Amino acid sequence: DIKSRHQHVQSLFSTTGIDPFALRDYRRSWIDYLAENGRMAMDQLAAMATFVRAVDSGSLSAAARSLPSSLTAVSRQISALEQHFGTRLLVRTTRQLALTDDGRMLYERAKSILGEVKEIEEALAGSRREPSGRLRVSAPTLMGRLLIAPLLGDFLHACPSLSVDLLLVDRNVNLIEEDVHLALRVGRIPDSQLVTRKLAEVQMIHCASPGYLARRGEPQSPSDLPRHDCLVFSDAPGAATWRFGRDAKGGSRIRIAGRLWVNSLDALASAAENGAGIVRVPSWQVERQLAEGRLRRLLREHEPAPAPLHALYQPSRLGSAKIRAFIDFLVERWRGSDPLGR
Repeated sequence: DIKSRHQHVQSLFSTTGIDPFALRDYRRSWIDYLAENGRMAMDQLAAMATFVRAVDSGSLSAAARSLPSSLTAVSRQISALEQHFGTRLLVRTTRQLALTDDGRMLYERAKSILGEVKEIEEALAGSRREPSGRLRVSAPTLMGRLLIAPLLGDFLHACPSLSVDLLLVDRNVNLIEEDVHLALRVGRIPDSQLVTRKLAEVQMIHCASPGYLARRGEPQSPSDLPRHDCLVFSDAPGAATWRFGRDAKGGSRIRIAGRLWVNSLDALASAAENGAGIVRVPSWQVERQLAEGRLRRLLREHEPAPAPLHALYQPSRLGSAKIRAFIDFLVERWRGSDPLGR
């Protein structure tokens, strides 16, 4: 009966290590729907998969060519979806498909639902013991280039059935729309439905070249900074605010006018090394410059509290072997070495 089928589905989560409490915020999840509607729900999942394939392919004919199906069958499935939801999903032209507003909403939700199905299929099939498939990870550009990319060779060697797609961007990606399985983000995470796991802490520091300090003097407190040439990480010029003090709730905020704005931390550090002014960067970025004396660390006793680095992913991926393998790999590599928080 419906109750026993639903209990069976829930028990599968328990045996595969998926936290059942992760489902507490789900209302009428696809699991409930499958348990209560059986074959009809499976047909709708198949139709949604065809719909997503058609949108991604750009046409019904292209979708049919990539599926073991005919153009007539593809068209019939999408028409059935439109009839079921009582709305038009696609605007069909001679050359391409265009999504309606309702179609866009269904496309995004369908990709999420199909992702849930895929992850649970992998967990139940035993892929938890052997991570496989494609893992798409996003990370801040500099962190990805200096700290993540150098580790990927060892990770791929340890997981020979996995491939990794590393997306380096200095913005918050939309995990569903951009098909990202795991995102690495620095800073406080606002309330969301995403699963988060803290991996490390990032310490921001202030530094300048010996030549600049000989010319302008060394600031003794954060209040001295408005009288210095400060280099600001930003997409657009304007006033910036730097926080100081270890107390996350208190501390002080200093308004920085800045003389140079750059949207690249690499470029800012290079400018500081060549005497342009005082820069605020992650400690791990300038470790070599500090050790070689090309930069000097400033205002150490006033530094802000470290910012957490989190891994984020969708609740539907709680049982994903590849996500767990990647997170565990990073934790193991960074354990005791503190590569981000010095």
